Amino acid sequence: MSASTRVDLALLGIRGRPPVSRTAGAGPSADGHLVIDGLNAAIPRNPNSPFVFDGTRVILDGEDTGLDVEVVARPHFYDLVTPDGVPYEKLARLHGRNVLATTVVQTCIRYSADQRCRFCTIEESLRSGATTAVKRPAELAEVAAAAVRLDGVTQMVMTTGTSAGSDRGARHLARCVRAVKAAVPTLPIQVQCEPPADPAVLTELREAGADAIGIHIESLEEDVRRRWMPGKATVSVERYRDAWREAVRVFGRNQVSTYLLVGLGEDAEQMISGAADLIEMGVYPFVVPFRPQPGSLAVDVDGAAAPDAAVVEKVSREVALLLRAAGMTGADQRAGCAACGACGVLQNLGA
Repeated sequence: MSASTRVDLALLGIRGRPPVSRTAGAGPSADGHLVIDGLNAAIPRNPNSPFVFDGTRVILDGEDTGLDVEVVARPHFYDLVTPDGVPYEKLARLHGRNVLATTVVQTCIRYSADQRCRFCTIEESLRSGATTAVKRPAELAEVAAAAVRLDGVTQMVMTTGTSAGSDRGARHLARCVRAVKAAVPTLPIQVQCEPPADPAVLTELREAGADAIGIHIESLEEDVRRRWMPGKATVSVERYRDAWREAVRVFGRNQVSTYLLVGLGEDAEQMISGAADLIEMGVYPFVVPFRPQPGSLAVDVDGAAAPDAAVVEKVSREVALLLRAAGMTGADQRAGCAACGACGVLQNLGA
């Protein structure tokens, strides 16, 4: 598959609903999960897309695209419930063919109308009843053990809404990691949080058993940050840089990542230059196209659209070149979004 076709799929999405899909939540959503040409692919579900998923193939203009499509079956662990009667599917979800993902706290102090990240729908899945507000460590350990045993899950991602505490939710992440590692010691786990006020908390996460960490800034440009994520923009870029440096010291080079979203109005050359700085620091810049999600302020209020395909491809290609030159690939990360790669096209470009 050409990178251009993969970019088109990432932006235009597909009509149809694969067995593994979701409608809202933290991070890119309203997607269906497939394996395309051997790589995980989280494709937006778009009723107006020219691409159609017919259950086994991706079709364009009535013709088979020729893409090697593997359908990810609904996982067996979705059929189970905890002793308290909570469906496992409400506690963690399958992403791609082998990633277990959960948001350990489904609320965020920044979700008010004037502070909320305009692309985020973290609390919408909670309002719809699709998940629970706080995942207990023992519950996640139970789900993780079943997902590994029944569905061959090989890595786990734990993210969190930002809490009011100075740790920004990291200590609950640590408790959850510790419980899962006790149940499934060999399961690699990535944690995701904002920079904690005390950098020693990053060591606590590592000592709890986390293998990798994502500290997601989405944009390095201050005007973009203030416009798109006013709450998070109160945490300076320099604070993020301090957290990334400490995380690289604690977790190691290429075990720390951050999202960079293409399509928020940033300058492409500045994004590429910023990505180069991150790579030099040992941080993997996971380049992902902005995805308009129903329920987000970007869609419901701003009417925002997906970014230009040429810009997405240019940024992705140039960042992939930088990553390959530095010997950093998502596949070399122990766990996490970059290790999965489904929401972007960097892995299609060899990074």
